[in-house]
This record gives sequence, C-alpha cells and structure tokens, in this order.
Amino acid sequence: MRNPHVPHPEPPPAGSSRAHIWALVVTGIGLFMVVLDNLVVTTALPVIRVDLGASVETLGWVVNAYTLAFSVLLLTGAALGDRLGRRRVFAAGLVIFSLASVGCALAPDIGWLIFFRALQGLGAAPVLPLSLTLLADAFPPGKRGLAIGIWSGISGLAVAAGPVIGGAIVDGISWHWIFWVNVPIGLLGGAIAMWKLRESFGPDTGLDIPGILLAGIGVFGIVYGIVRGNEAGWSSPEILGTLVGGVGFVVAFLWWESRAAHPMLPLAFFRNRGLNVANAASVCLYFGLFGAVFFLAQFLQTVQGDSPLVAGLKVLPWTIMPMFIAPVAGLLSDRVGARPFMAAGLTIMAGGFLWMGLTITPGISYAGLVGGFLLAGFGMAMVFAPVSNLLVQSVDEVQIGKASGTNNTVREVGGALGIAVMTAIFTATGSYASGQAYVDGLNPAVLVAAGVLLLGAIISLGAPRPARAPDTAAP
Repeated sequence: MRNPHVPHPEPPPAGSSRAHIWALVVTGIGLFMVVLDNLVVTTALPVIRVDLGASVETLGWVVNAYTLAFSVLLLTGAALGDRLGRRRVFAAGLVIFSLASVGCALAPDIGWLIFFRALQGLGAAPVLPLSLTLLADAFPPGKRGLAIGIWSGISGLAVAAGPVIGGAIVDGISWHWIFWVNVPIGLLGGAIAMWKLRESFGPDTGLDIPGILLAGIGVFGIVYGIVRGNEAGWSSPEILGTLVGGVGFVVAFLWWESRAAHPMLPLAFFRNRGLNVANAASVCLYFGLFGAVFFLAQFLQTVQGDSPLVAGLKVLPWTIMPMFIAPVAGLLSDRVGARPFMAAGLTIMAGGFLWMGLTITPGISYAGLVGGFLLAGFGMAMVFAPVSNLLVQSVDEVQIGKASGTNNTVREVGGALGIAVMTAIFTATGSYASGQAYVDGLNPAVLVAAGVLLLGAIISLGAPRPARAPDTAAP
C-alpha cells in the first residue's frame, strides 16, 4: 500500500479554481444523495405498505434500517478514509450506495427492502464525513467559510427536497423510482471523484479494529434503543438491555481509545471547547429539526388532508432556507466567528417553534403556519455552516475526518432522540383519533423542541472566539 505520508500529485492542482469547483460538485453530489435518503422515502411509506404487504411496525424499519447503519458506521467510515485514502473510500461509499439502491428498487418483499436500506446506510456512512474532509482539503483556510456554507446549503436543499421529490415521484411514477434515480448519479459521482479529486490520508498508519467494533456495537445499542423505545416500551428488558449495553460498549470504547496506538477517536477531542460546543449544538439542532418535521409533515397530511407532494411544498419556506442563507452565514462566520450565528440562529428557530406550538389548531390556515416556518427555516440556516466551520477550525487538518465523523454520529443520535422524545410526548397527550386529538399531542411536543433549541443557543455562547481574522487573501 502507498505510504500515506508521501504526497501523490493528482489533477487538478490543489488550490486551483478548477480544484475548488470539482470539490464542490463532487462532494455536493454525495452529500445531497445521502441526506436526501434520510427523508425522501417517508412520503412513499403508505404506498410501500400496500404494495409489499407490510405491517405498520415493520414499515418503520424501512426508515430505521438506514438510520441505524448510517449512524453506527459514521466513525468507521471516517477512520477508513484516513487509513485507506479519503477519495477512494468516498467513491467506494457512493458505489455501494448506488448498488444498494438497485436492490431497494427490485426488492420483492419488505424484508429485502429493509436489508438493502441498511446496505444503503453502510454506503452513505463514509460519504457524509469525508465530503467535508475532501472539501476542506481543497480550500485554503481563508476561503473555507464560503465553501462550507455552500456545502451546508446543499445539505439544507436535500432536506427541503426530500418530501417534495418523494411525493412527486410517488404521485407521478412509482415508489421504485425513488431508488432508481440514485443509481446513475451515484456511479457518476464516484467516477468523477476518482478522476478529479486529489487523494489524501490521515496521520495514522494502522486501523483501530477493536475501536471500530466497540464503537459500532455501542452506537447501535443506543440508537436501536431510542428508535424502538416507544414501540417496545422504555422499561422493557429489550430497551433497557440495549441502552445499557450500548452505553457500556461506548465506555469500553473510550477506555480502549485511551491506550490504542492509532485511536479512531482521539480523547483530546473531549478537551476541545470548540468541538464540544459544535457537537452539543448539533444534538439540540437535530433534536428539534427531525422531531418537528416528522410531526408537522403528518399534521398537513393527516389533519389538513394534503397530499404528500402538497405537504412537501408547503414546508418548503422552512426547509429551503439553508440554500440561500447558509453560504452567507458560512462566509461571515470566517470573519467574526461561529458563536453569534449559532446562538442567534438557534434562538430564532426556537421562536418559530414557539409560534407553531402556541398557535396551531386543526383548522389553522397556511398563512397562520408560514410565519413559524419562515422563522424556523431562517434560524436553522444560520446554524448549519457556522457549526461545520467551528468544527473545521477547532482541529488540525489531518483530524477533520475524525471530527466530522464524531459530529455526524452525535447529530444522528440527536435526530433519533428528537423523534423518540416527541413521540412519547405526543402519545401521552394526544392521538390520531381526530384532528383536535392530534393537535393536543403536537403542540406540547413542539414546545419541548423549542426548549431544547434554546438550550442549544445557550450552549453556543460557549464557543471560542476566533484567535485572529483569517487571511481572506490566501491563495
């Protein structure tokens, strides 16, 4: 194997404008696909249930299988990229994701669909953290804010497009095409990555196999327990066993990392104030985001009778905001730091949730909802890029992959926890029996999400100030 410490010239030259464009295009393709698949399938679930004869309980695993595999393997994907080559592992992830999409489209029953959804998550896991690493590698520090802002805008566009694209494909063609569209895009993206991106490696010369196993089992136990808790009962032996076991494996993982020759998660990260703030803010952000989107999308369809496509279009004022705001926030956070944007953005997003939690009724007009959507979207868009920028600025360049893998792992846990906690609140206070019963459960759940977002805003005030203004004239 090639020595990772020996430079390997790759076209185009690092630092050139062509390198910047290709890095944005290729990492954007990968990022868009894997983020889109978190939400795009949700609008197809009712049709899939009928077509494949699935039970409601089994149907949930079409979403959960992807989330579990994705979250469990994020750290592993970043570690493999550092050891085997980030470009190579990124491209391999896109190919695996594309081939798994073929399996999803051809699945003859719900069991095979769940299996291939998990395989999609396996392919997606290295793509997300390595997309940020490859992008940061292509841009000098003074120009990264704008690049990361565009990267974050693409992520926001994928969140926005998920319900809309899913609804349009289901209404216009069939649910199978949700997966078919991934195939040419993913294969082309992998080929362009190998052709146009330069290879880079992390500092480690060995692979932390015990760490990979301990982290994978630990994160699996925690995320599985969270996503199954409401269904199986939080006090059931199954959930208590998986949660306690997951925490135990995570503790064992941290113990091992303190003595491993080539740790996949350096424990010095936990003494890094910027990284800790970025991770905590991400948990709060995705707790509110995923939980609220989950229930508000159902409100528009279940209570107000909108089709999946119309519901997705109505949520667009919220979810499309990062496409426009994130690049600007990323650029400005290069100059003044991430703290003001993170704190203000999470506060504004909480205000949008407070608006919705206090005003939603079964018959509320769209005009009454859209103000809350706009506030939530504007605030969310202010946070995405500065969080990623803070993460990149807080670690050495060779550690960006590991830091990104860690951040994306806790982010996925935060999203799963948000859905689980808000579901528990909804179940305790409301039901699907009527429109009013649904709102009785929705409102307190959204208000709790607002409180978590405000907690994130307070935590964001602890972000370090930039040591000095970056040199924006850097080549």
